[in-house]
Amino acid sequence: MDFHGHILSIILFAPLVGMGILIFIPGENKNAIRWWGNIVLFVDFLLSLPLVFWFSAEGQSGTHEQLFKFVERHAWIPSIGAEYHLGIDGISFLLIMLTTVLGFISVLSSWSAIQDRVKEYYAMFMLLQIGMLGVFMSLDIFLFYVFWEVMLVPMYFIIGVWGGPRKLYAAIKFFLYTLAGSVLMLLGILALYFQYQKDVPGPPTFDLIKLTQHAHFWPLNLQIWVFAAFAIGFAIKVPMFPFHTWLPDAHVEAPTAGSVILAGVLLKMGTYGFIRFSLPLLPQASSDPRVVKVMVYLSIIAIIYGALVSLMQRDMKKLIAYSSVSHLGFCTLGIFALNPNGLQGSVIQQINHGISTGALFLIVGLIYERRHTREIKEFGGLSNVMPVYATLFMIVMLSSVGLPLLNGFIGEFTILQGAFEVNWRWAAWAVSGIVLGAAYMLWLYQRTMFGPVDNPKNQELKDLNLREIMTLVPLIIWAFWIGLYPKPFFDVLKEPVNAIVESVHPGFNRAQPASATVPPLAQSGKDSLHAASRQDTKPVPIKVAAALSKLSLPSDGAILPPKHRAGANH
Repeated sequence: MDFHGHILSIILFAPLVGMGILIFIPGENKNAIRWWGNIVLFVDFLLSLPLVFWFSAEGQSGTHEQLFKFVERHAWIPSIGAEYHLGIDGISFLLIMLTTVLGFISVLSSWSAIQDRVKEYYAMFMLLQIGMLGVFMSLDIFLFYVFWEVMLVPMYFIIGVWGGPRKLYAAIKFFLYTLAGSVLMLLGILALYFQYQKDVPGPPTFDLIKLTQHAHFWPLNLQIWVFAAFAIGFAIKVPMFPFHTWLPDAHVEAPTAGSVILAGVLLKMGTYGFIRFSLPLLPQASSDPRVVKVMVYLSIIAIIYGALVSLMQRDMKKLIAYSSVSHLGFCTLGIFALNPNGLQGSVIQQINHGISTGALFLIVGLIYERRHTREIKEFGGLSNVMPVYATLFMIVMLSSVGLPLLNGFIGEFTILQGAFEVNWRWAAWAVSGIVLGAAYMLWLYQRTMFGPVDNPKNQELKDLNLREIMTLVPLIIWAFWIGLYPKPFFDVLKEPVNAIVESVHPGFNRAQPASATVPPLAQSGKDSLHAASRQDTKPVPIKVAAALSKLSLPSDGAILPPKHRAGANH
């Protein structure tokens, strides 16, 4: 078997093989089940490691189709044109690596936390891993939808069976919200499917690349309606304000591993959907000033609202849940800046959020196993009795805050730079979320870690053991890697991001001067003042640009903000 040529399928279905063998392990032998569950997801992580070396070696260049690597394509349902079509670019590559890392860490953190229905628990995690990986690998939108729905079922059971006191309420709420968004998304997929059949003679297809190549021929009215259907489905998954109300309940009631994988990977499926489908498939709708305003304003509201609500929480887990609403608001802001800095920063910040917030949920889970409470008032002075725990908590907390030299700073700064290039007011409002984020995280740390140990129940708490430390150390290493040397991450994102920006703003890349992959950390004062003073930063609609091009005006500049026009004099 060609390992290189089928690497994605091997990574995708390795957990399925593990599930098949798990069936034959007696349910009473809990330790054997735990060992097998950890081995399967650790092997899946090891199988994904060759992607790191092979992906960089193959490089990325050429057309939108050529950006995808390790492509596998087989007939699946010929009558409707659905195919088993897999492939990854730099964006999906990073999210796949995040999934395999957090998948293994999540089950490792469950070793002592899960005591009932252990066999079913690990089976659900393996099935969940398949669904998540399939979403990021699919290049057929029907196949993508199948994996999207596969993911929903095991997460429902993880919350509903192994969750907290209100687990059924949280699980049903999660299921109904996500299902409602999925139905709308399916309607949007079918609308594009039938429109393509109408426009292009030949066999029907759900092929993402073919549909993307036809994207500029969709009627604008159709694009707007399909964008709305996609946007609601993806916004529920992110979740964006005002579709976020399912998230705190799901996080609070889910077991620790469920919260880690929910925050670390499942929420990224929404932002990935915007980047992979909404922007390249619906370029005119995505760049429509009305659409951009709505999406940006909702993102800014989420940034500030999530941070303010986090400040008011008494439960550590609910505080971190609302912080996710704020952090993901930065990701959607970067996406709808519709420029390379915004999109690269968004993907980097999605990885950062998976690392930092996943680690924060692990931190909360570790103390919950010892005290069976998450109330902030129940703690204080834990650094005196759990110094290793306090040290790791401090690093993760500073990572979430966005301290320079850690991962959060890189993503947030790049997003803000992308937003500032379009409208300085967007960046100004978003900065308030960073300030509030520092406030609620530092206040949480101060109340739980410092001061005297007043509560007698905390005086005999045991510090972290080796297994618990090892669930956090890989994430901390990754956080320092991105914070200290982010270049490899920007390198793999450059070409796919440029392709997406080019699809939304044709001519954008030709109008840009050659520059380094990693954006500069500061502009000159003159350039910053010039950018801030521009008021006419909205892209000109495509139809207007086409009319202007007939007057022999430069097409590159006609559809871009004045700042980005070819030959613009700063």
